Order: sequence, then C-alpha cells, then structure tokens
Amino acid sequence: MPNHIVTFGEIMLRLAPPGMERFLQSPQFVATFGGGEANVAVALAQFGLPVSYVTVLPDANPIADAAIGEVRRFGVDTSSIVRGKGRVGIYYLEAGANQRPSKVVYDRANSAIALAKPGDIDWDKAFDGATWFHITGITPAISAAAAELSLESMKAARAKGLTVSCDLNYRKNLWKYGKTATEVMSELTKYVDIAIANEEDVQKALGIQADVDVHSGELDRGVYEKLTAKVLAAYPEMKAIAITLRESKSASHNGWAACMNDRKQFLVSRRYEITHIVDRVGGGDSFASGLIYGMLSLGTNAEALEFAVAASCLKHSIMGDFNRSTVEEVKALLKGDGSGRVQR
Repeated sequence: MPNHIVTFGEIMLRLAPPGMERFLQSPQFVATFGGGEANVAVALAQFGLPVSYVTVLPDANPIADAAIGEVRRFGVDTSSIVRGKGRVGIYYLEAGANQRPSKVVYDRANSAIALAKPGDIDWDKAFDGATWFHITGITPAISAAAAELSLESMKAARAKGLTVSCDLNYRKNLWKYGKTATEVMSELTKYVDIAIANEEDVQKALGIQADVDVHSGELDRGVYEKLTAKVLAAYPEMKAIAITLRESKSASHNGWAACMNDRKQFLVSRRYEITHIVDRVGGGDSFASGLIYGMLSLGTNAEALEFAVAASCLKHSIMGDFNRSTVEEVKALLKGDGSGRVQR
C-alpha cells in the first residue's frame, strides 16, 4: 500500500464548556475526543491517505469504545490499538477570547497508555506495509514507561526503514515523573528524520537556545535560519526541521506562518492573518499532517510547507481537535481564496 502512515499516542476525552464560556459557567461540558497523534491521523485520512492509529486504551470501557469508533468514522485503521489496564485520559479546555488566554487542565494520570510498557505493542504488525511513522513529544511526557515505549516505537520504525516524523510538542504540565524533557527528548530525537516544532519546543525539549521572545507577538524570521541550523548540526541524521511561527496578538488574533530547513535550503511560507479564531487547539497537528501529506504527495518541500501552513490556518476556523478540511479546500486557500464567501 503506497505511503501508508502510522501515528502513535494518547487519545483523550475532551471536555469543554459550550462556546466561549468559562469552566462550569453553565453546568455542562461538550464532550469530544482529541490528542496530537489521533488528530494527525484523522487529518491525513481526510486528505485521502491510508493511515493507521496506534494507542493503548482500557479494556471493557464504553468511553474507549466510543473513542475508537470516532477515529474509525474518518477512515482511520484502528486494528493495532491495544486494550489493557488503566483509564481513558481526559483534558478540560476553556477556550480563550481576545485578551483572555485559553486554559487546559489535564486529568490523565494512570491512563492506559501511561501504564503501558515496552513489549505491549506488536510494532512488526503495526508497521506492516507502512512507509511513515509519526509521534510527538507528548507521549514521552506522560510517564517513564510511556517514554520507554515511545523510544521502542521509534527504534522499530527506523529499523524497518520508515520515515520518522516527530512534533516535539513541549507540555510543561506533563513532565512530572522525575526526568526532564531535555533528558528524554534529546535521546528520542536521534531517531527523527523530520522534526516539527515551535521555538519554545526547541528550547525546552532539546535545550537548544534561540534569541526569541515567544510572547512579544512579533517574530524575526531571520533568527529561525540560525535556530534550525543549530538543530540540524546537533542531529546529523535528521533530514529536515520545520518550525511554526505563531505571532500571538491575542487569543483571538494570531499571525501564522512557518519555515523549514531541509539542509539544501531555508524556506519561509506565506503568512496568514487569523483574526477570529474559533479553536486553535490542534493547529500544530494540522500543520504536521499537512506537511506529511505535502512531502508524500506534492512535488517539493516548498509546496509541502505552503500546504501545511494553509491546512493549519483553516483548522483555526473549526471547533474540536480534528481538522475536517479537505485537500480541495486547502488548495483553494493556497490559490488565494480566503474571502470566506458562501459557496453556492
């Protein structure tokens, strides 16, 4: 099967107040599912590529069953999902607006994937016929065992000749089990072909410093060529690194672009002004899925980068973790149709 992609990580129940309300302003939550690697799998399936999602979920659990059913509904293969002990992780999301930032509260201790360990997943089976493997820096942050399982997955993928992509995704609220993100991620990154990050991820996950103020709202793209060169020098087997450039004017108004260094050239995408953000959670995952799609299906890395940025731009208009955009919609934006006019 050509260009079969496998993603691996935790899917969680997402509980969010309706609209832009604060936690329990109304006595209700809107329940959906989400998680970095599941988000990438769903988006790739939407783009028409064959994709499998691997995770560990509790056995005999109707919420876990519903999570699998939701991913499968998009055409994602779930046959390598393992059922075990533990629980379904939860995250609570309060959507920010204007000058009020979004808030995330994690409740994922002792989840099934946090309890899983090396040997629990048959990677030979999971990678059968696959050409690409995607993981993030979130899974190794969940628990020491999950970090070991992540390393096992990446070594197995590299041994089978798959292209390995990793979104570094630093999450300060997760690194609680005694090891730092830098200790763990600097080892895992040795097995990465295509790295995806923002400037904070590079500094906090890899310990590679950049002269960047992530809160200034203005980004100097000249700094990023040096930063990407530093990462590529530190990891000689890495083929390319892409960095998303988010200018945060407010919770509702962001500038959005990305750059990429593939050792041959330094590429910078066009920039989008996103002025009425509906839901930015999953924006980075949409970028990752767009980049994977582009590198597998389009002619050049420059085209892949532009596709990724446009896909993630559209995600900011879609409620929920999943990007429900099609290739045609992304290409329409790339051609300049960002007017939002009704299509009849």
